[in-house]
Amino acid sequence: MPVRTAALGAASATALLLLLAPTTPAAPFESVTVDPTGTIAADGTVTLSGTYRCTGGTGPVFVSSSVGAPDADVRHGIGGTRAICDGAEHRWQNTGTPRPDAVKPGPAQVEATLMELRTGGGLPLPTFHAQSKQDVTLVKP
Repeated sequence: MPVRTAALGAASATALLLLLAPTTPAAPFESVTVDPTGTIAADGTVTLSGTYRCTGGTGPVFVSSSVGAPDADVRHGIGGTRAICDGAEHRWQNTGTPRPDAVKPGPAQVEATLMELRTGGGLPLPTFHAQSKQDVTLVKP
């Protein structure tokens, strides 16, 4: 349980930083995509994937993802993957288990974000490289 509490605290802090961070448009050569199909296992574990491309990261860069029902305002975080910003296209895959019955097989909406943590004044602040929203279909593996 302590690991779950720590993870929840980290997710809450990240969400707060995302709300406070300035948004900047993605450079034309930076992108993140979401595959049209994700999986949802019998235990509720969701796996999402896609591609990304970025350059010039000076701090750690991550591909984060969230999923929700197509018409819902609530999104559920589904993991994060460390990104390599070398200008080449790479694949990403995130796996996570949202609260029970948060999402079901069928239509869903996924948001993927390519975000860098830059240190400014001692506190890492998010800098956005690219973001994408995609309607997907969640299927059983």
